[in-house]
Parts: sequence; C-alpha cells; structure tokens
Amino acid sequence: MDEEFADWSNLLFDEFRAGTKVAVVSDLTRMELEEAPQNVRDVLSSIPEEYVDDVFLDEEAFALADAYINDGVVGIRHLVDAQHIAVATVERVDVLVSWNFKQIVNLDRVHAFNAVNLKKGYPMLEIRSPREVVREKEG
Repeated sequence: MDEEFADWSNLLFDEFRAGTKVAVVSDLTRMELEEAPQNVRDVLSSIPEEYVDDVFLDEEAFALADAYINDGVVGIRHLVDAQHIAVATVERVDVLVSWNFKQIVNLDRVHAFNAVNLKKGYPMLEIRSPREVVREKEG
C-alpha cells in the first residue's frame, strides 16, 4: 500500500471491520492476494465475514471485460484490471475502490469504462480512491 494512502486505507478498513461499509471482494482479488505478503492478506481476513460479500468473474463479466479491451479502454496487458471493473459493474457494486491510479482510478479511463457500460446497458460505476470514500471525522 502506498504510504501516501496508508491513513485513508486504514480508515477504510476500519469502516469495513465496524460494518459501516461492506467489502465486496472478487475471486480475482483473492487470487491476487495469494501472492501478497502475509500482512496484506491479514488486512482482508481481519474483516468479519458478515461484512464481506464475495463476487465472482462469470461469463457476463468476462464478456464485458472483453468489450473494454475491444473498445480500447485498456490494452490486453491489463485484462485483469478490466475484469475487476466488469465484475463490479455486473454485480452493481456501489463504489469500486482502487489504489491503481494508472489503469483504474483515472478520470479519462473512468469515463471510458462507463461509456462502454452505458453502451452495453449497464449502469455507470463509481470508481474512487480510498481517500474519497472514507467518512471524515469532525474535529
């Protein structure tokens, strides 16, 4: 996790653990975490199961990810990024939170992903950084 976003990320995971937000976790994310250091894997496992919704890359999401590639939103090298967006879109996730600022949390790409979503009959997907989704504490 980038040091710049560590505080915001920790606050977001605090909200997941408290149940004020539900973590929607895809099978893609779980596969990626298998390669992550133990301390990173422990962050996800610290969220109580009742505050985690598991979602999966299915045929519908796979086809939508292909549409992102075919429309040039991202290149084939970034197929997994496209699949993350597609799963969130198909599952009607409220907000996809990402730390990937080059391929995902990028205004031009967000618009391009959503253009494909609308063309294919899906709703627009909110794509945000951790900082944008945590509740600010009044001080």
